[in-house]
Amino acid sequence: MTVDPSPPAAATEAPTPAPRAVDPASVARRLEAILLVLEEPQSLVSLAAAVAAPVPAVRQAVEALVADYDGESGGPRRGFELREVGGGWRLYVREEYDDVVGEFVNTQAPSRLSQAALETLAVIAYKQPVTRGQVASIRAVNVDSVVRTLLARGLITEVFTDPDTGAIHYGTTDQLLVNLGINSLDELPHISPLLDDGADGFDGEVLK
Repeated sequence: MTVDPSPPAAATEAPTPAPRAVDPASVARRLEAILLVLEEPQSLVSLAAAVAAPVPAVRQAVEALVADYDGESGGPRRGFELREVGGGWRLYVREEYDDVVGEFVNTQAPSRLSQAALETLAVIAYKQPVTRGQVASIRAVNVDSVVRTLLARGLITEVFTDPDTGAIHYGTTDQLLVNLGINSLDELPHISPLLDDGADGFDGEVLK
């Protein structure tokens, strides 16, 4: 019997697909669109999932946008900035323009608050510091737009940001005391024990 000395043919392997190229400009544009509607700072991982791009590409895009808004890329310095707060990223008005924006918003805002705004303001006043999710749990409705209104009217403010979750905690301002004609929150009427103050809602599922 004749033995074939040649080695057996190697098994044919499927070619490894080349990684899809990432267009930095496209990632930056998608990221910018997401940043415009963010209510809470988001981590790089969350942003990467939102724009369907690798985390390194998103990190590079964030750095490019920061430089662009700060005027380091040859363009003008913008009136807003991309800032990292509590481990997440979000667009903010630059501090030097807070007065301009606040004055404009106040002139555009109606003189009276809606019932929804009053209820949300009451929750924040009695439960502060409190997150938007906790307020939503108590009221059983989404409060994003109402919180923005109260912030614009200068009745509430961002007290601090949780370093672990990135959730912003809100509290009332001195402007609220002025509007109510009181000297401190201690002068607010006590909540009736017959009313549900929503404390149990803190441990429940937060509305999306």
